[in-house]
Amino acid sequence: MTKSTASLEHAKASRTQWLITLYAGGGEFCDGYILSIIGVALPLLTAHFVLTPVAAGLLGAASLVGMFFGGLIFGAVTDRFGRQKVYIADLACFVVLSALQFFASEPWQLIVLRTLMGVAVGADLAIAGTIASEFAPQKSRGPLLVVLVTMFSVGAAIAYSVGYFMLALGPEAWRWMLASSAIPALLILTMRLGTPESPRWLLSQGRHEEAESVLKQMLGADATLADIEEPQGSPTGYMTIFRPEYRKRTLFVALFWACQLLPIYAIATYEPAILKQFGLAEGNTAYLGAVIIQIFYVVGSLSGALWINKGRRKLLLWSFAVSALPLLGLAIVAHPPMWLVLVLFAVFGLAMYSGQCLEAIYPSELFPTGVRATANGFATGASRVGAAIGVYGAPLLLAHSVQLTMLVGAVVAGLGWLVTLLLAPETNGMLLTQSSAVSLPSLPRTGAAL
Repeated sequence: MTKSTASLEHAKASRTQWLITLYAGGGEFCDGYILSIIGVALPLLTAHFVLTPVAAGLLGAASLVGMFFGGLIFGAVTDRFGRQKVYIADLACFVVLSALQFFASEPWQLIVLRTLMGVAVGADLAIAGTIASEFAPQKSRGPLLVVLVTMFSVGAAIAYSVGYFMLALGPEAWRWMLASSAIPALLILTMRLGTPESPRWLLSQGRHEEAESVLKQMLGADATLADIEEPQGSPTGYMTIFRPEYRKRTLFVALFWACQLLPIYAIATYEPAILKQFGLAEGNTAYLGAVIIQIFYVVGSLSGALWINKGRRKLLLWSFAVSALPLLGLAIVAHPPMWLVLVLFAVFGLAMYSGQCLEAIYPSELFPTGVRATANGFATGASRVGAAIGVYGAPLLLAHSVQLTMLVGAVVAGLGWLVTLLLAPETNGMLLTQSSAVSLPSLPRTGAAL
């Protein structure tokens, strides 16, 4: 009798796989939302608490510090205890902590709450790319993870839109802005209930019957463990990702991710303030300008789906190279007209965000099941060092010069291009078992030069 199922890697992406990707992308949505809503709220918080630039930087960077610890710790926890349990628990914490921000009466209280929120989001980011990639077929993995990462941009755009309309609530509108993140978190938590455990992780733990049950749910009643194409004896343990055979990969994913997030987070957090310094200072027009730019960020993220299956390495090289140019232009033009400022920020968003999908793809493809979440968590944590530097340092640079701030962003994007050129492998077209193997198959290294 002919077998009616395709293997997990070769099947077409099903409705269930799309839903799992969207639910996993909820963490990315929350990441973009909380980062951007603090950007809208910070001017109000600064006025309410009379914050210095240093205090504003600490408040803006608090969630990133939490993400650092959340990623480093809970990636390994996820590899040990499973994707699904941590996947639910971190969102539940996020709902409670978001709501508590409404009642803050001192800046230190907000810093503590946003640090703890960051821990929860950092844990979620370590899981999101891992669980989505482990369910995704090979040909659909790139586009599916593009959708997952695009949720960050969608969250940021919605946060700016919500914040813009909440400005009408008055000087303490920041309370409603910050607490509003509890609503999408609760919605995402509700949708995630009932999400199956990763069959790859179950198999790596010797839980064969449970893994086969999930495969039958995904592929049909004829599915067997042979359809998972998962090798036995996947390495485990935190230090695995620092072994000689994985060390270069670990360095690469941490560095390129940090180089993406430093300018992204710095600009997203202080976009209204940056636009005001460029001359968009009448009323709330700076906030409206930020909303418009965020739309281009969403389009940029989605555009990654057009290029991701043409070469991971090539896409990342072009993303860094093109995104550096508009920031350089904003740094060297003394008094640019407002239309040019908006156009250059739009080009930056289209270019930088088109390669952001690789934050989920590369760590998931370069490491085996036993340490995949650990690697994702380490990359999440390490990259937030770059993001925290950007968020903490941006107000200090802006106090000196907006042009200097843009120049630093351009330099960081250039550094990301160099890291990619020297360290990035090509994993396009490979099964997870191939791309995560110690020795990658000999495929052409596309995009060796520009």
